[in-house]
Amino acid sequence: MSEETTSLAAGSGAPGKDQAGPGREQRVTKQRLAVSSALDRLDDFVSTQELHRVLRNDGLPVSLATVYRIVQSMAEGGLVDALRNTDGETVYRRCSVASHHHHLLCRNCGKAVEIEAPAVESWAASTAEAHGFTAVQHTVEIYGLCPECSAN
Repeated sequence: MSEETTSLAAGSGAPGKDQAGPGREQRVTKQRLAVSSALDRLDDFVSTQELHRVLRNDGLPVSLATVYRIVQSMAEGGLVDALRNTDGETVYRRCSVASHHHHLLCRNCGKAVEIEAPAVESWAASTAEAHGFTAVQHTVEIYGLCPECSAN
């Protein structure tokens, strides 16, 4: 698949551009649309290699390097969530919650549950304030076994 730009914009209203964060536009290529579409279909976090395999199985000849660059830019633009799994590998997912949230992640099957945690937000803000930190960001991921994996 070539790096050909399409005239469709993924939610930006501008031909050939996709908003990738405040003040940042990305070219909307066939590859970027294919990656975006694949992420929309997947429920759990996937590695770049797994996403590449999905695209190849769909008959899309896109390189692993291109998939990596696209998911990196999508993560930087807040279009997908990125986190490290228990093996230390970065995995990606298009989340259904647009606001700040956290995840429960199954160590066995990879199932992810999006959670909002007001107590965590309060704790993070008060801890940062107590130590004089400002412009604070945080990430909380909880790993365990989902009910299905616990039953096996």
